[in-house]
Amino acid sequence: MAPQVRVPTAKVALSTASVYPENTEAAFEIAGRLGYDGVEVMVWTDPVSQDIDALRRLSDTHGVPVLAVHAPCLLVTQRVWGTDPWRKLTTARAAAQRLGASTVVVHPPFRWQRSYVRDFVTGIHRLTEETGITFAVENMYPWRYRDRELLAYAPGWDPTDDDFPSYTLDLSHTATSRADALAMAGRMGDRLGHVHIADGSGSAKDEHLVPGRGSQPCAELLEGLATAGYSGQVVAEINTRRAASAAQREADLAEALAFTRLHLSAPADALRRDERP
Repeated sequence: MAPQVRVPTAKVALSTASVYPENTEAAFEIAGRLGYDGVEVMVWTDPVSQDIDALRRLSDTHGVPVLAVHAPCLLVTQRVWGTDPWRKLTTARAAAQRLGASTVVVHPPFRWQRSYVRDFVTGIHRLTEETGITFAVENMYPWRYRDRELLAYAPGWDPTDDDFPSYTLDLSHTATSRADALAMAGRMGDRLGHVHIADGSGSAKDEHLVPGRGSQPCAELLEGLATAGYSGQVVAEINTRRAASAAQREADLAEALAFTRLHLSAPADALRRDERP
């Protein structure tokens, strides 16, 4: 009997940020035990996340490949790998090359990083062209305080307003920005190369819920990617810091993986039009 579903070649990875307050080493161990295809390393204040040799050892020990590197773009990582934002990106690129990762995830600049803002679009193109490592610019969200909306990012929180070679779509961020996730995916088109699968309720807080627990079209997005033959990466980036125990944290991470694998499939005859004979 012919297969009833068609599963794309996209790999499902675990963001090492998803195990916080546990550390990077724990993320590799949990990803391997639960059956994730690999990890996305969130480079932050954990020294192991910054140490390429240590990351290689963890990858080898647990048999879990590093599929992507998330450059240190957060306020809490302003001094990780130096303070020059371009140095951060070139270091992230070198880490990706040594670890065998294909993608570097990067946020838009903060508005106060004026020289970085000015050269950001052309610089991302240059970094991609120099080595073939994909720099996937992630959608963010406006910061809100009471009834005020603060514009923290430039050129803006929606990277589809500019011409980048690749994009990361984060569904917790679409919830926080109150953007239409499917419409944003449509604008990204064939340049949607990386997905952070998570959920949100539309709160001003970036929630990173387990997919299926919020209001975002997580299932619809994944099913659409499967129908289109998506070959990028899908990364579970969820917040488990309030898990009551290590067992509950692991249960949430297992649920995120199961949800993603379930919906990242399409009927066997649902081929893209340009793939039909």
